[in-house]
Amino acid sequence: MPALRFNGYVIVSAEGMLADAHGVMPEALKFPGDLRFFTTALDQSDLIVHGRYSFEDQPNSPRRRRIVLNRSVAGVAADPSNDKATLWNPAGASFEEARDHTGIRAGTIAVIGGPVVFEMFFDRFDVFWLSQAPHVQPPGGKPCFPGVPERTPQAILASHGMKAGDIQTLDVEHDVTVTAWRRTT
Repeated sequence: MPALRFNGYVIVSAEGMLADAHGVMPEALKFPGDLRFFTTALDQSDLIVHGRYSFEDQPNSPRRRRIVLNRSVAGVAADPSNDKATLWNPAGASFEEARDHTGIRAGTIAVIGGPVVFEMFFDRFDVFWLSQAPHVQPPGGKPCFPGVPERTPQAILASHGMKAGDIQTLDVEHDVTVTAWRRTT
């Protein structure tokens, strides 16, 4: 087993959208079953990576070690507002430099988005957990990955050497599922 495992997490609408026209995750994409799945995964992760506007907004959030992409720093810097966070500018430092700043050398890294962040890690993911809410259609939605909606999230994951595996139902009433996309190459 590798020293680091990379897991991605996102919930999307029928068209692969993760946010509304304002870049905010709509209430319609929030389901208790998915929230439990997501919370458990983050609680079991050693490090979380996300963009400046992405966050999990949970009671345990302040206790989780994280890397936040932020172009206002030259490379890597401590977050002055959160002693568990490292700010990282990919234009000025490698991911390994940012990870070293956190002190994490082994374990599970949870990547929770947004689209630019997911794109940076496509070829590192061991598993990508794609939750889908097929009856949700946020107007003017923001796509989960670059290239959506021209291509589906599934086609994009497959193009990066991942294959759909286990499917779990997270909310029977709303047909919300999560599929484990695992690296095959």
